[in-house]
Amino acid sequence: MAKILIVYHSQTGNTGKMADAVFEGAKSIEGVNVDLKKAADATLEDLLAADGLAVGTPENFGYMSGMLKDFFDRTYIGAQEKVFRKPFVVFISAGNDGTGALRAIERIALGYKFKIVYQPVVAKGEITEEILNQCHELGATIAGGCQMHIY
Repeated sequence: MAKILIVYHSQTGNTGKMADAVFEGAKSIEGVNVDLKKAADATLEDLLAADGLAVGTPENFGYMSGMLKDFFDRTYIGAQEKVFRKPFVVFISAGNDGTGALRAIERIALGYKFKIVYQPVVAKGEITEEILNQCHELGATIAGGCQMHIY
């Protein structure tokens, strides 16, 4: 049974809606265990136990949220050499274009040596039904790929 960890931070609720859609998408794959955690509550043990990781953040001042950065800071040392090529996806709720937050997350993913397995979902402004559908697909894709041992 594959296990997917979704770690997110949300202040206005927008990233939370996206995280819920990623969660529902991942849960739609039979035989997959999905753990949805706020970034402040996610631990190194959660990360190491997961077969795949999805992270979500609002764009704050052109960067990821401080809470998501804190999750990465708290888990980096303990995860070294233990998460090599772990499948990884990103979703962002952006007030602007989300490129600064995405670029920062992708650089951190390189440090962990995660394997980005699907295009990021970046909501620019309002969270629409189309964005939620993309998030559902994001969750289903990482879960399905992990369940079938593609990644």
